[in-house]
Amino acid sequence: MDLLQAFKGIEDRTSATIGVTDTSAFPEEEERLVARVEAGLHGGLSFTYANPTVASRPADSFPWASSIVVAAVPYLQDGDGDRDGRTLARFADGDRYVRVREVLDQIAAALDSAGDRFEIVYDDNRLIDRALAVRAGVAWRGKSTMVLTPGAGPWILLGSVVTDAELVPTQPMRRTCGTCDACIPACPTDAIIAPGVLDAGRCIAAVLQRRGTIDRTLRSAIGGRIYGCDECLTACPPGRHALMARDTTVDWLSPELILTSSDEELESMVPHWYVPSRRMRFVRRNALVALGNTGDEASLDVLSAYLGHDDELLGGHAAWAVGHIGGSRALALLRFELEREARDSVREELLFSVTECDRDGVYADAVSNARPTNPKESTT
Repeated sequence: MDLLQAFKGIEDRTSATIGVTDTSAFPEEEERLVARVEAGLHGGLSFTYANPTVASRPADSFPWASSIVVAAVPYLQDGDGDRDGRTLARFADGDRYVRVREVLDQIAAALDSAGDRFEIVYDDNRLIDRALAVRAGVAWRGKSTMVLTPGAGPWILLGSVVTDAELVPTQPMRRTCGTCDACIPACPTDAIIAPGVLDAGRCIAAVLQRRGTIDRTLRSAIGGRIYGCDECLTACPPGRHALMARDTTVDWLSPELILTSSDEELESMVPHWYVPSRRMRFVRRNALVALGNTGDEASLDVLSAYLGHDDELLGGHAAWAVGHIGGSRALALLRFELEREARDSVREELLFSVTECDRDGVYADAVSNARPTNPKESTT
């Protein structure tokens, strides 16, 4: 059996789409990445933006290679069915790369049997996986910047096996999105600023993976999301059939669970997530925003424990979350915390939230000179 027949057998067994391309450069992708960085549209992300030259020139990283075998692997499973209010993007609900690794391992085994050298590569800054997928003919480029395959639409993960085998490249697909632009208005933060152009500074999936403070103008649009965002995918007609064919389950990871778990417990829950420096403070930050958007007065018990937190990032986002829920108890909590908070960044969040809660009054007139009773001790 030759390698192309072996790849076809892997496709039949796994529902993956497999194609082949060479190691030639992607000059247009290098230009695109550089232009995005210069325009500030990379949103501070690194990944392939960190070194566009390396990412767009496979032969520099793999001088021994002749071909790249590319796989697009559908990842929807039971439980992923259509519903609103998910806290996690579907790809992040469990390690969906398990299936990608299985497919890549099978491709690598076929190459190994033929005596060829290989290296498995996925989610790697040395390769622009979407550009490879398009050139290898396993997907076409969508207006959301995601790539799509027939049947699965955008619900795919990509991986490659670089090899010294001299394989005949497969041809790119002729498909396009045509006149469909359903993904563009579906974005909660208007991050798709033109067909195929994404402002990563506004993309919720990117925002929730970055370090630092989440822009206050984006927090409400994040809704209950803790990690990832599927809105441009769920709006995409080619993948709609695949999504609707799946059952629906409730997310297992809630903001309350995150905010009441230890760092060690969180580490064990999300080992497959990209979290900057694996610091769980960023997951907690996301959960504070999510609970501020989806919680009610009962949520203030959890949120109040983060007011005055030693970590300014968490203390500030907790202040916003409490203020966003609002109500008399929220206002009392914020006023009490403001009286004793000395850090400028947290005070600014507290002042903003107090003003939001106390729209009918002027904050300067609302704060009593007397130290208020600690509202964290209140059960009402």
